[in-house]
Amino acid sequence: MGGKTLSSVALLLPLLTATANAASDPPRPRGVGPEFAKFYKDATSFSCISTPSIKLDISRLNDDYCDCPDGSDEPGTSACSSLSPLSPAQPSRFETGDAVASLPGFYCKNKGHLPSYVPFTAVNDGVCDYELCCDGSDEFEHVGGVKCEDRCAKIGKEWRKQDEARQQSLGNANRRRKELVAEAERLRKEVEDRISTLKTQIEAQEIKVQALEKTLAEVERAEKGKIVRGAGKGGKLGVLSGLAKQRIDELSENTKRVRSERDVARQRIEELEAILRRFKEEYNPNFNDEGVKRAVKAWEDYAAQERAGPDEARDRDLDEILNPESESAIKWTEFEEGEESDVEALYKFEEYLPDPIRNWLDAKLRSLRITLIENGILADPNTDAAESKAVTDARSQLDTARRELDNDRNELRNHEEDAVKDYGPDNVFRALQGRCVEQDSGEYTYEHCFLASTTQKPKKGGGNTGMGNFVRIETITVDEDLPADGKGLGSGERYALKYENGQHCWNGPNRSTQVILACAEKDEIWKIVEEEKCVYRMEMGTPAVCGVKEGKQEAAPAHNEL
Repeated sequence: MGGKTLSSVALLLPLLTATANAASDPPRPRGVGPEFAKFYKDATSFSCISTPSIKLDISRLNDDYCDCPDGSDEPGTSACSSLSPLSPAQPSRFETGDAVASLPGFYCKNKGHLPSYVPFTAVNDGVCDYELCCDGSDEFEHVGGVKCEDRCAKIGKEWRKQDEARQQSLGNANRRRKELVAEAERLRKEVEDRISTLKTQIEAQEIKVQALEKTLAEVERAEKGKIVRGAGKGGKLGVLSGLAKQRIDELSENTKRVRSERDVARQRIEELEAILRRFKEEYNPNFNDEGVKRAVKAWEDYAAQERAGPDEARDRDLDEILNPESESAIKWTEFEEGEESDVEALYKFEEYLPDPIRNWLDAKLRSLRITLIENGILADPNTDAAESKAVTDARSQLDTARRELDNDRNELRNHEEDAVKDYGPDNVFRALQGRCVEQDSGEYTYEHCFLASTTQKPKKGGGNTGMGNFVRIETITVDEDLPADGKGLGSGERYALKYENGQHCWNGPNRSTQVILACAEKDEIWKIVEEEKCVYRMEMGTPAVCGVKEGKQEAAPAHNEL
C-alpha cells in the first residue's frame, strides 16, 4: 500500500461512523458518501448543497451535466471535475456560495477494505485507481473497454496484515516512550535531590569557612605575640641590625634605580635642547608662520633661564654611600657578634621555673606583647618575617574550604538551571540527552547527538565538520506524503530540535541543522538534505515523540507514521 492510502485513513474515519448510522436510509446516488446522504434523501427533487435556493428535479442528478455551482448534483460523474475540491473537514465553506466543489470526490464503498474518495477527474478516465478505489466502481462506464475488477478482499487482507504490524510497532514505540519518560523522571529526581544535598552542603561549608576564618585570625594574632629570635647571635640588637640592613639594602637599590632614571632623563633633555637650538638657528625669520615664531620665542625664553648644572659633589657622596667597601659603610658583622642573645637567656630563665608558673608567665607575657603591638606601642616583630607553619596551615585549610564552597555553589547553579530547562513533552528528551545516532549517506556519515550537536564525518579521511550545537526545542507544522514504509514526517505538528553556530561555511554562514522528529519504534535518521548553503534539514524517527502534540500526551492516531 502506498503512503496516499495510509494518509487517507484519518479522513475516512468519519465515513465508517456515518456508514453505520445510514444503514437504514434509502439508497444513495452513485458517488455519494454516507456523511453527505442527508442532502439526497428527497426522492423527487434536489437542492444544491451550497446554494439550497437552486432546486433541481431528481432526474438531473448524475446526468453528466453540471447544474449546481458547487457540483453537488454530479457526485457520481466527472462533469463538475473542474471545480476545486473541498475537504469535508471544512463544512463552513458549504455556506459561502463560492463556486467550489462541496464534495471531496467520488465515494468508493470498498467493501472488505476502507472506504475512500477519488478525485472527480479520475472517474471514468480508463485507469483503475486501486489505491483509492479498490472495488473499481469509479470506472463504471468501462471507458476504452477498461473494466476494473474488485480487489478489495485481497488489498484489504494485505492492508490489515500491514496495519497489524504497524500497530505492533506502534505499541512497542509507545512502551519505549513510557520507559524514556520514566528514565527522564528518574534523572529529574536525581537533579532535585542533588540540589537539596548541595544546599545542605553549602550551609555547612559556609559555617566551616567562617570558623576557619576565625581560627586563622586567632593563629595570626597568637603568632604576633611570639618573641623573635635572630638568625644568629646578638639578641635583640642582632634582630634589629638584620631588619635595618634589609631596609638599607632596599633603599640602596631604589637609589641606584632613581639615579639611573635621572641620567637617562638628563640625556633626553640635552638631545631635545640640541634639536631646538638647531631649529632656532636654521629657521627662516622671513617665513610668515606664527606658529614657528611662537615656538622660537618660547625656546629663547626657556634658554634665558638660569639652571643649575649637575652637582658633582652630590654624585660623589652617592657613590660613597652606595659602595659597600667604602670606609663610611656600615659593618654589619659587628652587630651580629656575641656569645648568647638576651632572648636565649630569657628562655633559659624560663627553664628553671615549674611548668604551671612557666605557662602562666608565658601566657601573660604573650598577651601583654599582643596588646602593645595592637595599640602601636610595640612594633610587630613578624612584619617582614616568613609566615609561620601554624599560620600557613590555617590559611591552607581556609583556602581549601573556600574552593570547596565555590565548587558547590557553581554546581548548584548549574543544576538549578538544568531543573528549569526545556526538555520537551514530559521532559522525555532528558533521557536522550547526549545519546548519538549515526546514518551513512554517500561519502559522509551523519551523527546526531540529542540536545548536544550534529556532525558530518567524511568516510575517506579528514576532519569532522560541526553542523551545529543545540540551542532550543521547537514545534513546526509539516504536510508531506508518508512513504509506504512509514519512515517519514507525514502531516501535522512535529517537534524539531534546532542546532546553530556550527563550523563556518566557506563564503557562507555558520552551519546549522533542524532535526525534525516523528514517531518510530527506535531512534534512526531517515533523511538529510541541505536546503540552503550550509543549512541542513534532518528527518528522524524516535519513540520519544509518539502520541504527543503541543507537549501533551494524546492517543496515537490510527494513521500513525509507523
